[in-house]
Parts: sequence; structure tokens; C-alpha cells
Amino acid sequence: MRRSRLAGALVSVLTLALAATGCGGSGADGTGAGGGKGGTEQRAAQAAGAADRLEPLTARPEPRLPVTVSSADGRKVTVTSTDRIVPLTGSLSEIVFTLGLGERVVARDITATFEQAARLPVVTRAHDVSAEGVLSLRPTLVLADTTTGPAEAIGQIRAAGIPLLVVEPAKGLADVGERIDAVASALGVTAAGTELKERTERRIAAVQKGIPAREGERKPRVAFLYLRGSASVYLLGGAGSGASSLLEAAGAVDAGKESGLTKDFTPITSEALVKAAPDAILVMTKGLASVDGLDGLVKIPGVAETPAGMDRRVVSVEDGVLLNYGPRTDEVLKSIVGQLYAGEK
Repeated sequence: MRRSRLAGALVSVLTLALAATGCGGSGADGTGAGGGKGGTEQRAAQAAGAADRLEPLTARPEPRLPVTVSSADGRKVTVTSTDRIVPLTGSLSEIVFTLGLGERVVARDITATFEQAARLPVVTRAHDVSAEGVLSLRPTLVLADTTTGPAEAIGQIRAAGIPLLVVEPAKGLADVGERIDAVASALGVTAAGTELKERTERRIAAVQKGIPAREGERKPRVAFLYLRGSASVYLLGGAGSGASSLLEAAGAVDAGKESGLTKDFTPITSEALVKAAPDAILVMTKGLASVDGLDGLVKIPGVAETPAGMDRRVVSVEDGVLLNYGPRTDEVLKSIVGQLYAGEK
């Protein structure tokens, strides 16, 4: 989960929810989307499975070091070695691996669920960094973003003399390229960063070209719900949830944002859902499973009264990739488009 994307007040809520549920961002567990256990669910499961493996650049880059780069927290960071890299979020891990430097990564955050990282030791959840665990791996570079914490752990890593770069989180599609560039620059592989950025932009554009034309029809309204049933967390995404950019790129309207919700997330109420009036609901796969699937989802107050609930129309995307805004965002967008416009040409 994206953690500016889940910034501000939501960060503490989600941290508690993740701790309570043991969820970090792994994929589907067989509970899919839309229309019960039919075609849309199968498409969602297939998309989640495909998303579990990264596609690195063909040519493996050779870092050109040393480099000095600007950290998002106002510091200058000099990198002299990328032999042992520790990314403290799953999305940063994705960028490092996709740039072709995955063999240099020695640990992962719990949200790095893709296949190539599966055997790496987990040393952190993005909001619960173990400084001792990180330092025990003798990293030569640590990557974090502005929502990584606690601050004491970040300070402890820096105090040990380890170069630690803080990167701004991506809030939407427009930020993907900047985030890739920032990581690539710190790794001394700027040319590979440019290549990956351009590849990602091309693939996103290609997905958008395939969105069915709906002349004369209004855009579908989609509400993003963050669900953790075992922790009793039921939230409706607003303007700052991080999902708006994806939904708009998919030719849809963020129903929560459009209904006037300016916060990241707000507790789900019948009134809020009726006002949002979504035609479809976007959820993370583990969130959907946590409420016992589609049958449980429509029991949440207000859901059954929406057009989405009445049509049982749900779009499900794997937790670990939905809001990462990185090298796999084209796959996320493709999954959303495929499920949202199923049956349309």
C-alpha cells in the first residue's frame, strides 16, 4: 500500500490494521472480483498472478559511482557502493529489481511480494523499520521514502554511517518517472533509469489506447474501498487516497473524490456510499478476502444500495501493486481496465 498515497492520518490506521491482520501486500487468495465466482474473478486472479513477477530491463547496467544525490529530506547523500542494497518499501524494491540490480538487494520490506524477492529476509514493514535488522546485513545503500519510519530507526541507520536516500512517494501516474529517475540516479545507472521510465510510459499509453470507446455514455464511477475485516477497518477513498490517478487513467471517475471527499480516506457510511453512487468498487485482493469475498462485501452498510452493490460489480487488484505507481503500473491499469470494461469492445 502506498504510503503517501495512504498518508497523513491514514498511515497510523493502516499500520495498526496491517499489524493486526498480518497483511503486507501479498496477492489474491482465490477471492476475486465481480459477478461472484465467474469470469471477472478469474481475470482478476490471472492478473494478480502475472503481477507477481517483475520484468527487468534486458541489459544489466553497471553502476557508475560515486554519485552524490539529493534526498527528499533535504540532505545530500553520497553513494560509493551498490553491492548491498536494502530498499525499505516494496515499491522501491520493484524499481531496483526492474532496473536490473536485483542481485544486489540483500533484504526486503514485507510488501515486496514479487517472485524475485521472495527468498530475501524480511527486515521491515515500511512503518516499523528494524534498524538492527537492517544494519546486521551490512548494507552499502538504504532506500526509503518520506513515510518510512519510525524516525528513530532512520536516524540510527544514518548514525552508523550508511548512505540512506529518502525518495518522495508517488501520488499518481505523473510521479512514476521522477521516482524511477531518483532511484536510478542514486544507483549510478541513470541511462537505465531513462530506459525504464520510457518503457513504463509507453506501456501505460498502450493500455489507455485499448480502453473501449463509450461515446454518449457517462464515465463509470468507481469507489476505492480499503478493507481489513479482521481489524474492523472499512474506509472509503477520497481525493488523497492515491487511487484517483489510476481510475482517471482508466477512463473512470473516482466516485469518492467526485462526491466531495477531500481526505485520503473516511470511514464507510451508508450516506457516504449513496452519495458516491459507484457503478463499480475497487478493492485490494486481501481486503476483499478479509470480508469473506463478494458476499461479505455487500453486507457492509450501504454497499448493497449502490449500483455497484446491486450489480455485484467489483474490481480487485493485488495489494502489493495497486498503489505502487512504478514499473508495474501498466499491469495494474490493464487489470483495472480489463475488469471494468469486461465484455465491451
